Parts: sequence; structure tokens; C-alpha cells
Amino acid sequence: MATIKITATDNAGTFDCYLVEPKSKPAGVVVVIQEIFGVNRSLRETCDAIADLGFFALAPDLFWRQEPNVDISDKTKAEWDKAFALMNGFDQATGIEDLKATVEVARTLPGSNGRVATMGFCLGGRLAFMMAEQSNADANISYYGVGLDGLLGDLGRVSRPLVVHIADQDEFFPAEGRAKVVAATRDHPQVRTYVYPNANHAFARVGGVHWDGRSAVIANGRTAEALAAALG
Repeated sequence: MATIKITATDNAGTFDCYLVEPKSKPAGVVVVIQEIFGVNRSLRETCDAIADLGFFALAPDLFWRQEPNVDISDKTKAEWDKAFALMNGFDQATGIEDLKATVEVARTLPGSNGRVATMGFCLGGRLAFMMAEQSNADANISYYGVGLDGLLGDLGRVSRPLVVHIADQDEFFPAEGRAKVVAATRDHPQVRTYVYPNANHAFARVGGVHWDGRSAVIANGRTAEALAAALG
């Protein structure tokens, strides 16, 4: 485990990235995109699991322009209030540029095989969907992304594998919007969308209040297959 610094392309400064390396190299890299709670303990444990699969895990601090190195949980109202305030103050377009910069650094990490995927959760799930439409990442994985129905106009720009995990009880993504995503992606050659019955938002958050072991294991298995195919 280590922290590396990446220079923002808008010359606003540098931001930290949490890095976990696999045992064997060369290997592909997964850029892990945070939820609204920052690069917290749960996300770091997810990075550890990705490294155990044989990939680098690289998690950029996307809230750095507001507050560097946010690390909060989903356990108290005060933490939720802070998380929503950070999300509301977050510029997604700038975040995408930071993620693109992270992808380029990931391709040249010592021991990297040059292949990079993104994998995001919640806010990060939305950003991973956006990266599928706007970046050259080799694959993108979206876990319970919010407001994805508002991104369908650019679905034709997706040219590399995109896996979308949707909770069918997601309290932050209304059923009508979820149905639009399922319908729009059904025949797309690069997109695989999966809906998890009786699962709530954040069903795969390690140690989270909505953890659902069955849905998480199935989704994570599908993710592992997609990453192995895209990254080697």
C-alpha cells in the first residue's frame, strides 16, 4: 500500500491516489472511483480485494479541491450530511478530467501492463458510466450509479466493455430511471446490465449498512470476469 500524487491537467495542483499492488507483475490497473464518503476504509478494503485478484488498484481522491483526503463512513447522520455536502459541491466534469489523468498515469505505473479499467460505486458508479462514454479506459464497471438515465444520450460513444450493476430497490435511483437504462443498454454490443433483486443501493459496500452478501458476490464475480477479459 502506498500513496502517489498525480498532477491535475488544469494546473490546479496535485491530488493523492491510494495504491495497492498485486503480488505478480506485469498486471492491469483498476482505477477505483470513490463513493461520496471519500477514499475511506471500505474503499481501501475494496482496493485490497482487487489487488488479490491480480490487478493494481488505484483510488484517486476526487474531493481534493474541496477537502483533501476525505475519509468518512455511512454510520452517522453527521457523516451523511457532510458526504452530501461534498457531493453537491463536486464538479463532475472536472472529476472526469482527474480520472482521465489517473488512467494515463496508471498505464505507465512500474509493473503495469498498460491496460486500465475503471470501477466506481454510487457517485463513482455514475462517473464510471461517464468514463465509458468519454475516455479511452479499456473497460468500465458501474456499481449502483445514480442518475444514469440522464447519460443515455451519449451511449453510442461507448466502444469498450461497460458493466452496469443495478439494485432493484435503489432508494437513490427511481425505478423509472432504472428501467430506461435496462431498455437502452439491452442490445448494445459493449454493455452488460445486471439487476439484483431485493438489493438496495450500496449492496456491495464492504461493511456498509445495506450490504447484501448474495448480490455482492454475484456482482463481484461478474466484475472479476470482465476485468480479467479486459486487463489480462
